[in-house]
Amino acid sequence: MLLGAQWGDEGKGKVTDLLGGQVDYVVRYSGGNNAGHTVITPDGQKYALHLMPSGALSPNAVIVIGNGVVIDPKVLLAEIDGLAERGVDVSRLRISGDAHLIMPHHRALDRVVERYLGSARIGTTGRGIGPAYGDKVARMGIRVQDLLDPGILRKKLELTLREKNQTLFKVYNRKAIDADAVVEEYLAYAERLRPYIAETREILWSALDRGEIVLMEGAQATMLDMDHGTYPFVTSSNPTAGGACVGAGIPPTAVTQVIGVAKAYTTRVGSGPFPTELFDENGAHLRKVGAEYGTTTGRERRCGWFDAVVARYAVRLNGITDLVITKLDVLTGLEKVPICVGYEINGELHSDMPMSQTDFHHAVPVYEEHDGWWEDISKARTFGELPAAARSYVERIEQLCGAQVSVIGVGPGREENVVRHELLRTT
Repeated sequence: MLLGAQWGDEGKGKVTDLLGGQVDYVVRYSGGNNAGHTVITPDGQKYALHLMPSGALSPNAVIVIGNGVVIDPKVLLAEIDGLAERGVDVSRLRISGDAHLIMPHHRALDRVVERYLGSARIGTTGRGIGPAYGDKVARMGIRVQDLLDPGILRKKLELTLREKNQTLFKVYNRKAIDADAVVEEYLAYAERLRPYIAETREILWSALDRGEIVLMEGAQATMLDMDHGTYPFVTSSNPTAGGACVGAGIPPTAVTQVIGVAKAYTTRVGSGPFPTELFDENGAHLRKVGAEYGTTTGRERRCGWFDAVVARYAVRLNGITDLVITKLDVLTGLEKVPICVGYEINGELHSDMPMSQTDFHHAVPVYEEHDGWWEDISKARTFGELPAAARSYVERIEQLCGAQVSVIGVGPGREENVVRHELLRTT
């Protein structure tokens, strides 16, 4: 299992791609096209993936979109076509028939509600993810399998539009959505998606029975989890380890490793508390050198120092066995590289996550300063080839988080990594 240990954008796509040649299945288990993974292949080609698992760029792995994902079929088909045009074999894709669909009314409501909230907005991507999950919980959702039954599709859509159109028209003064047009559009998607739709749970259970390696790939990250993140500034699903079992139909007893990915600093997109956020030249440096702009939205990411309180929380919550620290190279050239080791809240020192959102919002980071380094580390492939200050920084992160740092990213490319411990252990 592979997941984010911060607020997302940690480089999970690169790690999935790094492991892709060693696994048999790669499963996306949560989120929608509000997520984005950027992968750079050895020949320098750059791929931005949103719904497709990053394993799509591995030559042999079967790629699965699990039941916990919400799917915009138009976006997915555009992504399938884009990959096919670039020579990627997309015939390996399997889509759970139980995954829910993002419909036009979800996108419309997402955008209008966010605008209506004004300064209190959450910072959604406006792609309909939250409303789709809301309908799923309210038992009003339309699923991938409904595309295969035109009668059911129409019946479900007409029922839900009775309410949604009233809200759009009478509350927000927006145009009502025409059911006939939506049915026609989505039945066209159905014809193209039909070959990929499958009972993915059975596929994965059979793979596990054969002793094959299944990698579950998370979107978003721990601090954006609906239950365990910085609510309400979170995503609408559970990208944590427990959510992976639910979103893919994998039993928890089948999980043998949990790989957490964290940047060597911290970023987040959208609104919400962020104790180590920087508003000075150091924040500008991290954003510029780290190219901190969203893969999906292009939004400028908020940047801050590494927060060991958040990372330790992620390790304990998810049972992380291995940490991958990405973008260590971005810190090169800084005189000092602080690590947040605790928070001061109302005059008291806290070494763990505070219980209340109010306290977290008012948390003042307590820093431990480490010496920086000036050497180019992008060619390093062993831990000993890193500068002493960089090694010390990584070792301190390891101590504070309580999990071994197995891989360190020293550049954006697939091969630009220092491997301390092999990530996949089959025994």
